[in-house]
Amino acid sequence: MKSFVKALFLDRDGVINKDHGYVYQIQSFDFIDGIFDLTREAINNRYKIIVVTNQSGIGRGFYTESQFKKLNVWMCSRFEIENVKIDKVYFCSSHPTFGIGKYKVDDYRRKPKPGMFFDAQKDLNINLNQSILIGDKMSDMKAGINAGIGTRLLFSTRKEIISNKNNNLFKKITSLTEAKLYL
Repeated sequence: MKSFVKALFLDRDGVINKDHGYVYQIQSFDFIDGIFDLTREAINNRYKIIVVTNQSGIGRGFYTESQFKKLNVWMCSRFEIENVKIDKVYFCSSHPTFGIGKYKVDDYRRKPKPGMFFDAQKDLNINLNQSILIGDKMSDMKAGINAGIGTRLLFSTRKEIISNKNNNLFKKITSLTEAKLYL
């Protein structure tokens, strides 16, 4: 029987790169400070690195899946230069309200739904309860809760108060360096 592995799930826009809104070009992709150190540390602690990202810009017609995949190849190669292997990138290109044509669907993979996490669990034999999610939106945290991710970290430098009933649904972090404490 195969043993289960743990994963560090990362949202893309807002965690890996600065969220400039519908990022699909290399020149608009700015890595967030600490992402390479964090992912190297995670690998040292035997985590798989998995990206889970809503990409409704495809479904809205702002850019194509081919453009997204080209950026993805570039992003993963930049991680490789930093001695980090991204094990898999999962994305959902639909949007239930603003999607166009086949993309206007309420997809089970679109966060806050847990589909991308369940796909990773099946594909890579992930133990979701022993895994960590870092996201920058409440939809990320809700998806992590819905998937049973053991540690959910909300990465935000914003000062607003975020509801988190007794600090047990997620932890708020203000830097990716701080996330290393949870590995």
